Amino acid sequence: MSKKVLLVGLKASVVDYDKWPQLSVEKLEAAFEAVLHELSGLGYESRWCLTDTGETAEQQLVDDLRQFQPDIVLVGAGVRTDADHFLLFERMVNVIHRDAPQARIAFNSIPQDSVQAVQRWS
Repeated sequence: MSKKVLLVGLKASVVDYDKWPQLSVEKLEAAFEAVLHELSGLGYESRWCLTDTGETAEQQLVDDLRQFQPDIVLVGAGVRTDADHFLLFERMVNVIHRDAPQARIAFNSIPQDSVQAVQRWS
């Protein structure tokens, strides 16, 4: 049985690209797809939980955790490293802890190192 990975990040449409000048909507969406493709090729079952930055983000994560029941949850740098999203990050970590206590938690620094972050906890 393959390990299940839930990748948590912000929808490309809500990212502040002034803070991430190396990215664009197109580059970020392509990176999201590339991560899924690479993880699939390595035998992982994975999906993205892409949220907004508001109140629906927490409930979306709860729903995805309960439906998918991942072995590993990766929280992306867009949520984790942007000071504007500090409280969102804190809420997400607590939701993961509460609703997926069996899951390992991983963090990437950019979309392109997501696979390495997942593999650290496989």
